[in-house]
Amino acid sequence: MKTSKTFTILFWQNMAKMKGGIAPLYARITVNGKRAEMSLGIQFPIEDWNRKMNRANGKSREARMLNDNLDTIYTDLAECYKQLKKEGRFVTAQSVKARYLGTDHNNETLFGLYNYHYEKNQFKLAPGTLKNYGGTKNYLKNFLFKKFKTDDIPLEYIQYSFIVDFELFLRNPKNHLDKGKPLKNNGIMKHIERLNKLMGFAEKLGWIVKHPFEKYQLSYTKFKNRFLTKKQLESFETIELNDPKHVRVRDVFVFCCYTGLAYIDVKMLAKQSIVMGIDGKKWLSLYREKSAEPVKIPLLDKARNILAKYENFEDSERLLPVCSNQKMNTYLKEIAALCEIDFKLTFHVARHTFATTVTLSNGVPIATVSKLLGHAKLSTTQIYANVVEKKLQDDMNKLQESLNGIRETA
Repeated sequence: MKTSKTFTILFWQNMAKMKGGIAPLYARITVNGKRAEMSLGIQFPIEDWNRKMNRANGKSREARMLNDNLDTIYTDLAECYKQLKKEGRFVTAQSVKARYLGTDHNNETLFGLYNYHYEKNQFKLAPGTLKNYGGTKNYLKNFLFKKFKTDDIPLEYIQYSFIVDFELFLRNPKNHLDKGKPLKNNGIMKHIERLNKLMGFAEKLGWIVKHPFEKYQLSYTKFKNRFLTKKQLESFETIELNDPKHVRVRDVFVFCCYTGLAYIDVKMLAKQSIVMGIDGKKWLSLYREKSAEPVKIPLLDKARNILAKYENFEDSERLLPVCSNQKMNTYLKEIAALCEIDFKLTFHVARHTFATTVTLSNGVPIATVSKLLGHAKLSTTQIYANVVEKKLQDDMNKLQESLNGIRETA
């Protein structure tokens, strides 16, 4: 049944889906040893199917009709294979199947890909992530208009040079959408990374032959994660605040310093998030919004006291009075000034403070910290391991004191 050395079509009956002596028929397409399978939507009696010939047995009307139908499908699949080769496309079993089913996009454009990606992922990705893809789309639109005087472009035109030119476009402050907040290197890399993911999606769909980012390297600027030192945290906790809004924001922030929760996770905390732990004390149990990783956090006394302070506040199901992230950061900036904290304090600093000052600096193993933070990989937590030099210094000083004591008594 071969039409070429690298292309075969095989009809077979899926016995795993047999019911009452009847099983569905499938077509298996193989190109260069790689397979793609599809259901034919035909149910046929097992006893009337010839496994060696891959056709229906006998000369009954039903058998002749099925075999004629299979011959037609075979011819159509072979024609799809020939069309793809004639078009000079990179032919795979998946692309033959897609052409037969009418789902291939051989003339797809960049924004056709964007719209398809949005359609398939709008309920999978977080709203913030979808919004960021929208920002990248706006930059791409402006770039296409300026560079090519067009509002869209075929995917096959997106090569390495396209990416380089897009990066140069993003690096020019004149092209930034928000002149008050110009793009910096990492913001530029984020836009290019989203384009990278879109093209990877196109490659998986079989819409492009080769991924244009194959030789391109994303280059992020590494920053040290800011966190409150022990002294700064104590100052933040104890400073007298007269504005009730400042007090609420401070309490929520400190709660996260002792639980490691991110903004969206503490905002979503509800009464059902409190469970009884194996030690008979209250724990938090939740799934992280960002990674959907399950997290269980034993409540330290300071976190527990803050929860008790806001018990049944405003008859709400929520555990804490969390305002918008923008307002939180505005108020935190004001509180930081009162505490004479000399760097930009954002809500996410609480998570970093938990990882460094509260846990790692106090000897909590990094694997445990990783679990508490809800990281899927330990390597994600290791970014905090290089900022606990004070702990290393203290440990070495204690070691030196012990060694000095040994010498004195010798």
